[in-house]
Order: sequence, then C-alpha cells, then structure tokens
Amino acid sequence: MRIHLISGPRNISTALMYSFAQRADTTVVDEPFYAHYLKYTGVEHPGKAEVLASQPTDDLVVINNTIYGAYNTPNVFIKNMAHHMIGVSADFLADCENVFLIREPKKLISSLAVVIDKPTLRDTGLAESERLYRAVQSQTGRNPVVINSGDLLKNPKQYLKAVCAKIGMPFVENMLRWQAGPRPEDGIWAKYWYASVHKSTGFAPQRSEERHLADDLLPLYEEALPHYEFLN
Repeated sequence: MRIHLISGPRNISTALMYSFAQRADTTVVDEPFYAHYLKYTGVEHPGKAEVLASQPTDDLVVINNTIYGAYNTPNVFIKNMAHHMIGVSADFLADCENVFLIREPKKLISSLAVVIDKPTLRDTGLAESERLYRAVQSQTGRNPVVINSGDLLKNPKQYLKAVCAKIGMPFVENMLRWQAGPRPEDGIWAKYWYASVHKSTGFAPQRSEERHLADDLLPLYEEALPHYEFLN
C-alpha cells in the first residue's frame, strides 16, 4: 500500500512521518516533489542547490521511481507538501491511499509568516489540497481521509487508531513515540526546517498555536478559509 500524505506547511506532517517510520511494515519517504517544485516555480528556499542535487526534478521520474519504486516493506508512507505538487498530474493518486492533513488557517498563516515574507495562498497549500482532493474523489468515487492536526493533537492515540482503521492497517503503539534528533528518513533540507520536530519524542501541541494573526495577513486568511472549510 502507498499511503500518500498531502499536507500544508507548518503542520505536523514531519511528526506524522516519524510516527509511521516506527512501524516495521512501513518505509517512509520525505517530500519527493520538493526539487520539482523548486525548479518549476523558481522560488528561493534555504539550501535550494542541495535539494535540487538530492532529488529528481522530473515529476514523472518521481512518480515512477520513488512513489512506485521497489521497497523492502509492504507499505510505503509518502509525505508530500500540497504546494510541491503544482504542475503535477493527479492521475497517479488513484492507486494510492490518500490522506490529507490540514490546519486551521489562522494558525497556519501566522506560523508561515515567521519563515516566509508575505506568504500567498500558494504557500498555504490549501487551494492545491482542494484540487487534489477533488481529483481523488472523482477518480475513486470515495472521500479520502482528512486529518485535522488540531484534533489529532488532542488525543493522538485514539485519532491514529481511527486513521489506521480508515486506511486498512492495524494501529501499533510504537507510532506514538520516536527518538529526538535528526532521523535517517529526513530530507537533506531538515537542517533548515526541522529544528522544532527534532526536539520532539511524540505528538505535542505546536508552539505557534497562540500566535496572533497580523492584520495585514487577514486578506490571505479570507482567501484561504473556503478551501480549509471544504476540506474540514
């Protein structure tokens, strides 16, 4: 089974990847479309040259060789950022077990603004998440699983049990804990983005939960809200 996580940024996507990495039956893959996104958009990110050198930039190569490559475990968990999939056909999603990870947009945007100057709707990943959700719905005739990170953090064990049941795999207790520090599954960009999650040993409230949304970000919030409400 290919469990394909489609997430927005500044969420708990890396923690969720670490959670699935604790399973003996699952291999995890970190953001395989990141290099594609950097080349496709030309956007500047920390460590851009390193990321471009670490992954294929051709989305079809990523799909064929990474997402549907050969692995030594029966399950593969692919963590993807929704905005990284701009310009990528959604056709391959029909054969994945797709899981969407969202966060309340005021909290997402206020956190995003700390690391990105003047964030846009594209940066939130919410519009792209809705596009991909609708594509999966159309292809499969089913509603894919949506995880609201705020709800998951209230009761990780019970929530993960429900998620595992929805995607057809048994829950294992190991999914609740991991060792602090850098992990072998991290992408090469981890040193720029994963400082907080490297301090974690399990699911915990995000430090940005109480951050105030600046007035100049309210138009972006209004733009993002309908996409969030659709997914939620």
